[in-house]
Amino acid sequence: MKFNTLNIIVLIGLLAIVGVLTMQLVMLNQAYTFEKKEMGEKIHFALQDVVNKIYRDNNNELPGTTPIKKVSEDYYVVNVDDVFEAPVLEYYLQAEFQKVKLDLDYEYAIYNCGSDEMVYGEYISANGKPKADKLKCEKCFTKREGLVYYFAVRFPQLRYSYITSLQQYWIYTGVLFLVLVIYVYSVILLLKQKKYTELQKDFINNMTHEFKTPLSSILIASNYAVKQEAIETNPKLSRYLNIIIEQSNKLNQHIERILSVAKTESGVVSLEKKEFNVVETLELVKDNASLKFEKANVALHSPKPLYLIKADEFHFYNITYNIVENAIKYGQATPNVSIDIAENGKGLVIRFTDDGPGIHPDHIDYVFDRFYRVPRQDKSEIEGFGIGLFYVKKICELHGWKINIQNNEGSGITITIYIPKSSIV
Repeated sequence: MKFNTLNIIVLIGLLAIVGVLTMQLVMLNQAYTFEKKEMGEKIHFALQDVVNKIYRDNNNELPGTTPIKKVSEDYYVVNVDDVFEAPVLEYYLQAEFQKVKLDLDYEYAIYNCGSDEMVYGEYISANGKPKADKLKCEKCFTKREGLVYYFAVRFPQLRYSYITSLQQYWIYTGVLFLVLVIYVYSVILLLKQKKYTELQKDFINNMTHEFKTPLSSILIASNYAVKQEAIETNPKLSRYLNIIIEQSNKLNQHIERILSVAKTESGVVSLEKKEFNVVETLELVKDNASLKFEKANVALHSPKPLYLIKADEFHFYNITYNIVENAIKYGQATPNVSIDIAENGKGLVIRFTDDGPGIHPDHIDYVFDRFYRVPRQDKSEIEGFGIGLFYVKKICELHGWKINIQNNEGSGITITIYIPKSSIV
């Protein structure tokens, strides 16, 4: 795997999220262990006090070893080694559990040496009130060999209480895990998109270069043939050859435009910035568009004859001509295009306004996207590949300019290029 900047950033981000999630799991485990220890100590202290009171009532001395046996996480056996009453035991249990703030449901049973069986006591809720019979588990209490006077206490909700008491930790852990899943999924989509983009660029580059060679041969042969006497004296053949030359030139322009877009996307294009007069360049755009489209009315309005900027003149001419050409092609039968230059406090503003049908609001936000073409009912065939305005936006971004498009109140659209003061000489 080739490690480029993107791969390194992705790897660092993944390690960071995994590291945070690991730390959270460690903290959750520590909190869980601490909660278990604290709960166990509360139960042990409460039961020990119960034993102390029973021994005190019977005027007996406490044994040297602890009478409390922890059978499982939620099950305790307490050897009293003397007779005691069930109501007294229940009272002591409630009192001591409340003293240590042990808010847990519990149930108890007492061993009856006469019947040699565990006699079920009661199921007591955390608020000290008996619960319904359906919650009782009399079969959960078993006899202990070697003991005569003892009772057992069971905490059926103990494990669940660990989860509820650590609810905040569980939520944080779940959120971090969700972030990790989303991050991995996003990275997978990003890498797939990057792969598809690279394949697309390679396809476009290979396709355009493969088209250039036969197209050049067609143009050379057509230009040579159209000058031959046999063709010049035959109006029909001459017309057909001129159509071939015209359409070949148009196809060559499309190929050059695709190559320009591919270069701007791959970062191969380099801007040759120099000082030039915006007004002169836009005059050239206006003249060339008027010559190509005789029915179009292109007007240029500038408060000054000289506005010097530092930019790539070649690309500036291309993007401005592209905007004007689109306005004419998709405009009325006799389209009117106005180019207006103005100054504001932030720099220079160039507006291209036409009187065409405009763009539907559902599509206007996507006109600068690559390969996007606005569906038009008045055009049976839309020329181009939908990359002209994409190229315009890319060049503006490379210069650090802003571009905006909006529908006019009456008809047509206005495309505005904002050139900051940093580009003005």
